Amino acid sequence: MRLLRISFLVLIAFSVVQATEAQQSFGSIPQGLESLRHLASSKTEFTLDHSMLVFASKLDPENEDLRRVIAGVSGVSVHSFHFPSPWMYDPEALSSVKEEYHAAGWKQLVNNHEKDGGPGMTNVWIRFENNAVSNIAILVSRATEVNLVAVSGSISPLDLSHLGGHFGIPKIEGGVMVPNTGQR
Repeated sequence: MRLLRISFLVLIAFSVVQATEAQQSFGSIPQGLESLRHLASSKTEFTLDHSMLVFASKLDPENEDLRRVIAGVSGVSVHSFHFPSPWMYDPEALSSVKEEYHAAGWKQLVNNHEKDGGPGMTNVWIRFENNAVSNIAILVSRATEVNLVAVSGSISPLDLSHLGGHFGIPKIEGGVMVPNTGQR
């Protein structure tokens, strides 16, 4: 009986640790972007857990693809920083984000730089767990803004396209970000 009780306590402790790590993974910001937060003239940051995503998806009741994708998503975290002058932020901070994701075992899917050689870029990383995608992060930097969107849960890159245009995730068609012109 004592062994059963100890096993039960270990199982509960393990579950609590796993739940805490899952929440931190989609709500945390890479250390490389933390310095940009302090330089930004304006910031928009929010995190939605699974229940909030389900509630928000009801605002678009005809989008079955969105609801199907949200069923596997445990959270979305958005960090958007705007700067008063072009290229005011340190591009090395963005390079450190790439190194941080790589060191944590993430795989880079997209590394797209601006045509004119400017420091603007779009990066997409994924993290696998048990041969399935468990997290996706998108980093988009332009002259006066840096945006990081992190999605946690069972999701495919194709599913990510269904989330585009919702919850602060940019809509991308043909490799180009499409401005959100929809009514709210």
